[in-house]
Amino acid sequence: MAKFRKVITIKENSDKDFAMPKESYKLMAIGCAIIVVGFLLMIGGGNDDPTIHDAAEMFSFRRITLAPIIVVAGFIFVGYAIMRKPKDKKNNE
Repeated sequence: MAKFRKVITIKENSDKDFAMPKESYKLMAIGCAIIVVGFLLMIGGGNDDPTIHDAAEMFSFRRITLAPIIVVAGFIFVGYAIMRKPKDKKNNE
């Protein structure tokens, strides 16, 4: 009866072990920062007295229109970073 041994090879860590290239992770971080900026534009304007309501500040252009557009743009940017096709280094050289 022949004895079989398993041969285990250990790969060196490289970009090929990651799901995406390094540039995609950088773009995802930028997209997440854009999303955070959008949410930061939505906050603020609180009042210490709950009986006072400032509609002009609550429903300003910045909170109702600009901030959601920036958040959606951030999500689209992150989606692009995930879905983009990496460039081959062999073809560029």
